[in-house]
Amino acid sequence: GNRGPLLYRQERVGKGGRTFQILKLRTMRPAGPDDPTEWTAESDPRVTPFGRLLRATHLDELPQVLNILRGDLGVVGPRPEQPQYVAELADKLPFYGLRHLVRPGLTGWAQVKYGYAGTDSDALEKLQYEFWYLRHQSLRTDARIIGRTVRSVLGSEGKGR
Repeated sequence: GNRGPLLYRQERVGKGGRTFQILKLRTMRPAGPDDPTEWTAESDPRVTPFGRLLRATHLDELPQVLNILRGDLGVVGPRPEQPQYVAELADKLPFYGLRHLVRPGLTGWAQVKYGYAGTDSDALEKLQYEFWYLRHQSLRTDARIIGRTVRSVLGSEGKGR
C-alpha cells in the first residue's frame, strides 16, 4: 500500500541558513525524475492511502526525533522549509530570513495557530505567527505550544485560527 523506501529525506533550511536533511516516514508516492516540485496540497493526490493515515496521526513526523538528537531541530520553533521555497519566499516576503535566527522546531506557534499552509498567502500568514514566537520565546511559551500540539495530535483541538 506504500511501495518504495520507508524513510523520506528532504533538504531543509535551519538556523543561520544552514541546510540539513529532515527525516520523515514517506507518505507520498516516490517522485519521478520529471515530477515538478510544488507545494503539497492538503488533499494532495500524490499521498498514498497509508500515507493519509500516517499524516492524520502525525506518525510521519516520528523520525524527526533523530533530527532533534542531532541538533538540526529543536522541539519548538519555526518549521524548517525547503531551500527553493525559502529563496522564493525571501524574495516575496520582507524579513522572511529572520525566522532563521533560531533553530527550527518539530512544532511551532504557526502550526498550532494556523495549521496547513500551501500557498504564498498562507506562508505570509504563518510568518506573522513566527514573528510573534520570535518576540515571545520563553519556556512558558514553549510549554504552551507543546500542550496545544499534544491536544491537536490527540484530536481534541483543531487548528486555532
